[in-house]
Amino acid sequence: MFKRTLPVLLIFISMISVQGSASIAKYLFPILGPEGMTAWRLFFSSIMLILIFKPWRKTMTKQALKYVFLYGISIGGMNLAFYNAIARVPLGVAVAIELTGPIMVAMCSSRKLLDFIWLSIAIIGLSMLLPLYQVSDNLDPIGIFFALLAGSGWACYILFGRKACTIYGTSSVAVGSVIAACFLFPIGIWQSGSTMFSLELLPLIFVVSLLASAIPYGLDMIALPRLPAQTFSTLMSLSPVFAAFSGLVVLHEQLTGNQWLAIAFIIMSSIGTVLTMSYPVKIKPIKSNSETKQKN
Repeated sequence: MFKRTLPVLLIFISMISVQGSASIAKYLFPILGPEGMTAWRLFFSSIMLILIFKPWRKTMTKQALKYVFLYGISIGGMNLAFYNAIARVPLGVAVAIELTGPIMVAMCSSRKLLDFIWLSIAIIGLSMLLPLYQVSDNLDPIGIFFALLAGSGWACYILFGRKACTIYGTSSVAVGSVIAACFLFPIGIWQSGSTMFSLELLPLIFVVSLLASAIPYGLDMIALPRLPAQTFSTLMSLSPVFAAFSGLVVLHEQLTGNQWLAIAFIIMSSIGTVLTMSYPVKIKPIKSNSETKQKN
């Protein structure tokens, strides 16, 4: 019994770690801004991932460099958009909207009627969060835009990451993170200035990076071989719930009943999409990182 429940418990701890790191990061936004926080988080994460995967041991071809570069840009853009989103809207709402990116990737690979039903449910949930009617609960339109942009970045992350992983292996995540950090660090300095190098902030930023990358990635590496692909994907679909509770506990973000209902629709769509897939999904370590290690 314990052997069966342990992988699930590890995935739950991983999601708590990721969403907790996002809450702490948001706490630092008034000082560093989303740009500075994203730059430092990716900087520390890339160092950790380089030490884990040791990419210098593998020779990179021109074709691999192309996809790893696109993958790295996707990492940077996804993280930057996500942090700008949670700076403006509650964490649980941002994660739920961002989840539409992977849903769309899954939908594009199937033509079954049931898949379009799940897509319709996701659209209903998303429409309840968009500032089109009064029921949108006055969410910041710019924040929603950034969340949608983060979802698009997540979709690109999956597509380019899958290709890069096929050609270059799991070391792609380390090299891609370095590319993302190099891309975002000048932006962070431009936005935050000398505050970026405050020695008082660096220990807390390092903790955010640890919670967002090293700890959950290690837990996923233990859990993934012991879990079916569908089970893993279904569990990861619950990320908005953990994000909402993390925002409530750490940031005191209160969600309305309408927002909880919208999140429930999006989660239902994601779980339904996974459970009714007509083909097996092979999980690689790099995919576990897509849910949260490089984003929240």
